[in-house]
Amino acid sequence: MGFGLVVRFVARDAAAAHAFDELAQEALEGIRAEEPGTLVYVNHAVPDEPNVRVFYELYADRAAFEEHERQPHVRRFLAERGQYLESFEVTFLDEISGKGSSTEQAV
Repeated sequence: MGFGLVVRFVARDAAAAHAFDELAQEALEGIRAEEPGTLVYVNHAVPDEPNVRVFYELYADRAAFEEHERQPHVRRFLAERGQYLESFEVTFLDEISGKGSSTEQAV
């Protein structure tokens, strides 16, 4: 069953938001190359909130998420993101059903 999360980040200012995006992009390069269990990992901008970013992350399962958290590119992102942020909030998600979901394929 799929496992996901949504994270809302609030950057200190526009310059910090830009630097945060660059840091996230570096992590994404490693995620693409090294993480087959990471199914979706997207950094979103929020209209009318230029300093806000929302990540949507979907993993094949909880083990894939835990493997993601152990990767050097993710550990670097986690260690360095705080310098750019005012706050962040994480919401964990357990999949029920949906289009393109792992449960859809199991039916």
